[in-house]
Amino acid sequence: MSFLLPNLCSKKEVDEVIRNTEDLVLVLRFGRDTDSSCLRLDDILSKTSNDLANMAAIYLVDIDKVPVYTQYFDISLIPSTIFFFNGQHMKVDWGSPDHTKFVGSFKTKQDFVDVVEVIYRGAMKGKVMVTSPLDPKDIPKYSLLYKDI
Repeated sequence: MSFLLPNLCSKKEVDEVIRNTEDLVLVLRFGRDTDSSCLRLDDILSKTSNDLANMAAIYLVDIDKVPVYTQYFDISLIPSTIFFFNGQHMKVDWGSPDHTKFVGSFKTKQDFVDVVEVIYRGAMKGKVMVTSPLDPKDIPKYSLLYKDI
C-alpha cells in the first residue's frame, strides 16, 4: 500500500514538506516499505488520506534513506508516526513517557481519523500538545530504554 502515498527520500524533501505544509496536520510515517507492520499502517493511512484531505497531509519516510531524522526523533521501533502542524512538532499524550511519536500501527481506520481530528482541533487553538482520544488498551505498549552516557 505504500505506493498509494507519497514517499520522501531525502532530508531536503522532509524539510520542505515540514516547512511548506500550512493549516494541515502533517503525518510522517517512519518505517520500511517491506515491513509487515508498516504495510498494515500504510493500508490504514492510504484508506483515510482522501477522507482527511482537508485536515491532513500524509507522507511516508523510509528510515534507511533519511537517517538524520531517524536519529533526531529517536526512532528505534517501526513504524513510528510523527505529527506536525505549520512546522510545529505536535505532541500527543499517549499515556506513555514518549509524547513525540506513535509507535506501532493504529488498530482501526477510525482510530487514526480520531487522532488527526484531535491534533487538528488542538493545533487550531494554538496547542502544541493534546491528549490522545484512543482507549489506552488500543495503544501499543513498549519499554523505553535509556543509556547512560
